[in-house]
Amino acid sequence: MKPQAITVQIEYAPAKTITLETGRLAKQAGGAVIMRAGDTMVLATAVISDSARPGQNFFPLTVDYREKFSSGGKIPGGFIKREGRLNDKEILTSRLVDRAIRPLFPEGFLNEVQLIGSVISADGDNDGDMLFGIGASAALLLSGSPFDGPIVEVRIGRIDSTFIVNPTVDELRSSDFNLVVAGKIDSIMMVEGEMSESSEEDIVEALTTAHQVIKKICQAQLDLRDQFEAIHGPIESIEYELDTPESEMVERVRNHIQSKIESHIRAPYEKKKFYGGLSDLIDEAVETISAEFSDEDDDSIEYHIRSAASVVSRDAMREMVLSDRRRIDGRDPESVRPIWCEAGYLPRVHGSSIFTRGETQVMASVTLGTTRDQQPVDQVFDQEDKHFFLHYEFPPFSTGEVKFLRGASRREIGHGYLAERALQGMIPDQEEFPYTIRINADVLESNGSSSMASVCSGSLALMDAGVPIRKAIAGVAMGMVADETRHVVLTDILGTEDHLGDMDFKVTGTRDGITACQMDIKISGLSRDVMLQALQQARDARLHILDVMDQTLQTPRDQMSPHAPRLTQITIDSDLIGAVIGPGGKTVRGIQADTGVIIEVEERDNLGYVTIAGSDERSVEQAIEIIHSLVVMPEIGEEYDGTVRSVTDIGVIVEILPGKEGMVHKSELSWEWVTSPHDFVQVGDKLRVRLMEIRDRGRLRLSHKVTVPRPANYRQNSRPPRGAPPHNRGNRRGGHSRGPRRYN
Repeated sequence: MKPQAITVQIEYAPAKTITLETGRLAKQAGGAVIMRAGDTMVLATAVISDSARPGQNFFPLTVDYREKFSSGGKIPGGFIKREGRLNDKEILTSRLVDRAIRPLFPEGFLNEVQLIGSVISADGDNDGDMLFGIGASAALLLSGSPFDGPIVEVRIGRIDSTFIVNPTVDELRSSDFNLVVAGKIDSIMMVEGEMSESSEEDIVEALTTAHQVIKKICQAQLDLRDQFEAIHGPIESIEYELDTPESEMVERVRNHIQSKIESHIRAPYEKKKFYGGLSDLIDEAVETISAEFSDEDDDSIEYHIRSAASVVSRDAMREMVLSDRRRIDGRDPESVRPIWCEAGYLPRVHGSSIFTRGETQVMASVTLGTTRDQQPVDQVFDQEDKHFFLHYEFPPFSTGEVKFLRGASRREIGHGYLAERALQGMIPDQEEFPYTIRINADVLESNGSSSMASVCSGSLALMDAGVPIRKAIAGVAMGMVADETRHVVLTDILGTEDHLGDMDFKVTGTRDGITACQMDIKISGLSRDVMLQALQQARDARLHILDVMDQTLQTPRDQMSPHAPRLTQITIDSDLIGAVIGPGGKTVRGIQADTGVIIEVEERDNLGYVTIAGSDERSVEQAIEIIHSLVVMPEIGEEYDGTVRSVTDIGVIVEILPGKEGMVHKSELSWEWVTSPHDFVQVGDKLRVRLMEIRDRGRLRLSHKVTVPRPANYRQNSRPPRGAPPHNRGNRRGGHSRGPRRYN
């Protein structure tokens, strides 16, 4: 019997609807919901384990989003025709959902939770990433998990100053805003996106627009759950235990080390000494307090003491910020750590810089390449190759740790993508600067805000490479500590302030506006005024950082590195692309072989773009000259130094320009009578000719005789007596290269 589907449909914006369905597919999952917008459908499932693993001390939430090529009627490219590991788009979408949902589970909940999103139908217009965020939340509501939802993720675009909720793929290309917002009915939880030098007020307005829609779709999820329970009965909540320190143990530890921790966090700050001293105080508490529990398991007691000590130290640091407006490194809330930077540090790369802010340091290098170096993109909703990309690396030595080196982690991909988006809007178009640009951002030291240091270092490295970026870009990470009645916004947060605080808000931009942002909020009820305060404080910090960067390098260098390839791009009519490429690529390969350059030809916007890359300027100029000759149209009356390509009984075929040939009839070879063209020239001879006529289908009629003086005794239509030897047989070997025979 076909199962009954439970469906809720909501029109959240004019002519835009979302459908939620459950009860038909994947019924053995804890919760399963089909999300549909247009013809795009996403299956979201949630499964929660019955118990926590013994000895586990973290919340094991796993989020995986997959875009199946079959959903769009496609087969994966390349040799392997099966979807492999998650691509960057899938990883970034998984992170967006993880960051919004993770804070909504109770502290100390350690049961494993797995969320899987699968795009099962793709119409090419409606992306599936935002649908997964909604579906994952709805599936958790149906699973009986202790999830404090629902949440909704929406994308905000802007076209002609009008905000659009969940723009289509085509609309997003015309948008100067691409902001993903996740929230509950009563608050915003997560923000990430890019924009075109927007004001702080624009960001707040976009969040307000998003939250109005979020509230509607949250209610639709609650309606779906109500309908499910009306048919199947109340959803049974899972049983679980929270792994949190007991209040009695917290007070015992507080009484023992509270005053010592307060003294320690006010001492002169250095990351290694700070954490070392804090660890010593906790070890002291473990040693003293565990002696009072000699009859219990030592490992269990030590674990509870350390958990309680973490609560005590966290409370002490937060209270110092709230009451004294003083931070653990001695700064006030608005101050930025000391900065030093340097450009051109690496001699062989095309551009480089070092940016150091406090104990966070990033070295960026820029590599310039041709369009052959572009990053291919093979995704369900996007197939446009990237000519600019940033790779962020976070090696273990940057935090003084020992770990195995693996491939790029999800965190590295996420941080790199944020820095890439921050810089993207200032990168020149390929018509202006036809290079592929890669930035390597290597974190050498880390104590908070390494992604924002990557933006600053990347901006300096681009200018050092001579990339004509429109403006310099800087970034800063903001934080906040708040309780029921007080709040303090922190500028340029440390790693510790990120962990103990209630907000992580990264903002990047130029002097004129914001280019990207990312925000994670751990508390509800962040007001518009507090949001504006954080944005204004971030702007002040950004301008300060840009002032320091300008002292190192204020504008892009006039000259590129001598080690960078020299690219020249010329524009031709799209109809002439075939002439440059030649049959089977023969022409372009010949030019490359003759000159030693690399040539790339592509069509964009009904124009042909020919890019010539080479380290030798003379070779590049030679290639350009050949290409110009290929695409130039011959003009009637012009004279050309041609090459004989073939000789027939009636005339000679002469190539006057690469790929352009015409016929010189034997009557046009000489003022004298020519009995046989074979007696006048040979293949390969040089012959000066004049274009006399362009006939139908582009056939060229050429003449050689009009390029030489007419003989004084010339008589039209004269021909030698029958049996007389041809006058020009003696010129057979040299052809025109020795000059035509003349009369005295």
